[in-house]
Amino acid sequence: MKKVLSFILMFAMVFSLVGVLASCNKSGDKAKGLVDSPLPEKEIKADFEVPDDFKIGFIFLHDEKSTYDKNFMDAARRAQKILGLSDDQVIFKTPIDESDECTTAAENLAEQGCGIIFADSFGHEPFMRGVAEKYPDIEFCHATGTSAHTAGLKNFHNAFANIFQGRYLAGIAAGLKLNEMIKDGKIKEEEAVIGYVGAFPYAEVKSGYTSFFLGARSVCPSATMKVNFTNSWYDVDKERQNALSLINDGCVLISQHADSMGAPSACEEKGVPDVSYNGSTYEDCPETFIVSSRIDWTPYFIYIIKCYVEGTPIADDWCGGIEEGSVVLTDINSGVAAEGTVDAIKEAIEKLKSGELKVFATSSFKVDGKELTSYEADVDDDGTFTPETEVIKDGYFAESEYRSAPYFDIDIDGITIQ
Repeated sequence: MKKVLSFILMFAMVFSLVGVLASCNKSGDKAKGLVDSPLPEKEIKADFEVPDDFKIGFIFLHDEKSTYDKNFMDAARRAQKILGLSDDQVIFKTPIDESDECTTAAENLAEQGCGIIFADSFGHEPFMRGVAEKYPDIEFCHATGTSAHTAGLKNFHNAFANIFQGRYLAGIAAGLKLNEMIKDGKIKEEEAVIGYVGAFPYAEVKSGYTSFFLGARSVCPSATMKVNFTNSWYDVDKERQNALSLINDGCVLISQHADSMGAPSACEEKGVPDVSYNGSTYEDCPETFIVSSRIDWTPYFIYIIKCYVEGTPIADDWCGGIEEGSVVLTDINSGVAAEGTVDAIKEAIEKLKSGELKVFATSSFKVDGKELTSYEADVDDDGTFTPETEVIKDGYFAESEYRSAPYFDIDIDGITIQ
């Protein structure tokens, strides 16, 4: 009996020690690695009940290997948990191409009884709009689209977020890292060159890399940027090769608007600091990852489900920002980020909230050596891509104020397109 008790006591002590060591290791990892995000997910609580027969369907362009699609999937699952929905009430369709495949998927979800159908990619829009015409009693919601506010369909809706705010904040982290590299003698001021792997030369991508650049230059005035495009939303090999090309061309820090781990993995391989997008790459790239901005789609998913349940109209064109919890940052890798990064980002967040800081203030950039005083953008999508809306007001470019999807498509000084 004593031997049994001794064995039990010894086992308990070993188990306790293992637990303490694991706890210490976890704490140490946190202290040396990630520190809490200065802009985390917003706490959301359900203030309405969802009927047991409610269903929502999601159409995703790729699977979870795509950081872009995974970000949507994570938000859908978070909304499901908040609202207490069963797995039968939340249906995923993936991967769904930007073709009639989207039509088939949407019609299938409609026949399964979904009250709301959501698609996540720009090219899904015409197919979603076509199916919305066939099923007027079902709500069709689409991310990154441009036509809902002019389509005249009561059951077709677009949504996006002011991610340019998050990009700007992530840019501050990049600029401070460049300053650190200059201070440490690793690069000269004129060598503070950022490389950016873009998907397509669309307004969404241009808005993203320009806001990122402006954030970097707000703290590192000598910063410049080189951008190349893969002409694909998701191509691991191209994104990796494009990142390597930028690094070989003298870029000392890399960021991206593309959906794979191609660019971050190249940075880890070469030891080049990286600011990712749509989620943390810390687990795979602990030596180079700094921070990532992303859209949290959870607030929008909760919003559209509440509207549907309560019978209130869903906005034709919805846009969320920092206040709505739609723009967030990941935890910051203190092992790579420059000292003072968290405090600098927090200060900028408060200025964005108060309106003191405008990301696209016309005084912060030039085009062909001149400050913009007027610019007409293509806001009302009629298929002709004709600029028709003045978007410069009160000294800034009013991005996503006249339509949720970005329309900043300007090539500014300091950024070179390769």
